Amino acid sequence: MRARTAIVCSVADQAVAALTNILVLVAAARLSTVDGFARFCAVYLVFTVLLGVFGAYTGQPLVLRRGEGAEVAGACRSAAVFTLLAAASVGAPLAAVCLLLPGDTAQALVMLGLVLPVVLGQDTLRYAFSTLQLPHFALFADVLRLGCVLAALATQAHGAGAARLVLVWGLSALPALLLSAALLHRRTAGMPLRIRPLLRPGHLGRRFVVEFGVGNATSQLSVLGLGAVGSPLVVGALRGATTLFGPLNVLFTSATSFGPPLLGRLDGERRRVRATAALAAVLAATAGAWTTVLALLPGAAGRHLLGDTWPTAAALLPATGSQYAAMAAGTCGLLALRMLDPRTTLAVQVVFSLLSVVLLAAGYALAGVPGAAWGLCLGSVCKAAATWTRVARLRRDRAGGGDTVSVTPAGSRS
Repeated sequence: MRARTAIVCSVADQAVAALTNILVLVAAARLSTVDGFARFCAVYLVFTVLLGVFGAYTGQPLVLRRGEGAEVAGACRSAAVFTLLAAASVGAPLAAVCLLLPGDTAQALVMLGLVLPVVLGQDTLRYAFSTLQLPHFALFADVLRLGCVLAALATQAHGAGAARLVLVWGLSALPALLLSAALLHRRTAGMPLRIRPLLRPGHLGRRFVVEFGVGNATSQLSVLGLGAVGSPLVVGALRGATTLFGPLNVLFTSATSFGPPLLGRLDGERRRVRATAALAAVLAATAGAWTTVLALLPGAAGRHLLGDTWPTAAALLPATGSQYAAMAAGTCGLLALRMLDPRTTLAVQVVFSLLSVVLLAAGYALAGVPGAAWGLCLGSVCKAAATWTRVARLRRDRAGGGDTVSVTPAGSRS
């Protein structure tokens, strides 16, 4: 497959996956009572966290794999089997414990535990196809999943409980999982299973899980904390503004999760870094263009999107748009670092995620909600500058004959 076609398929696949998540929540909201939807969202949040953890532990190290075809194919097969086993080992205790607890939310968590291997396994197979440079297989499977989940939810009666909706949503991913498994088996049949390297202390997934926790949980908890000690308005305003930039989140996730195999097709480290810098410029320009579109949006259309939250979210568009432009540079800088030396990204994530929290709080103290938004923007600018400074330093050291570091995850060889 040509590189351009592979890029289109990867972005389209990520867009379909994001659309599936959005439409699942929309369908659940239409089918549920207010209380039922709240319970469904709580359980879906648990799934989202587990999805991020498994993606960081298994998927992201997988897409950094390089080597001979048989070795990479074996790694993909091993990652898929490991995810199914690990998801079952998490889902079974979750279902067993929640089965003993009262309440509708506990029942919904029981159903999540039962379907966890299906939904997490299907997601890991997306990473496997990206690593094998077969993103169109992932796209086929995700389109099938989108159709199945919408059809399954459409058959549910209004007022369906959260437990039923979780079960229907999870089982609707089974056809996509079976299709993906069949396609992967055709490409990796006979390859040895090596589960033990995924459990070794040097496995890169451990570092990426910490990065996921620091980079995502820290910012979310800090916003919630401001809402608790300050005003709940800050939570709604910042979340509303972030929601408007959902399409850019799709592009950023595509770059981080599925960019390495595509950039790995380029010969030479210098060409890969230059291509990543060009991608950063394109994404930053896209953020600017999207901000302009939102700024020109009529008030009625904005209220249709966010309701009463629109006026406060619209006031934050300059700060949030600038933040997303900086995030584009930072995301691509981290992508370049992962291709050069994956061990360097953890320190950057920890330091500058904490700095963003400090700047968020300081901005809120100085100028309220707009100050908090500009604080987050400044944190993203600092993070972007740090990542590209680190990239330049690594390139300079290597040009001077410094030691090189393989991107093959530590402990991946048996």
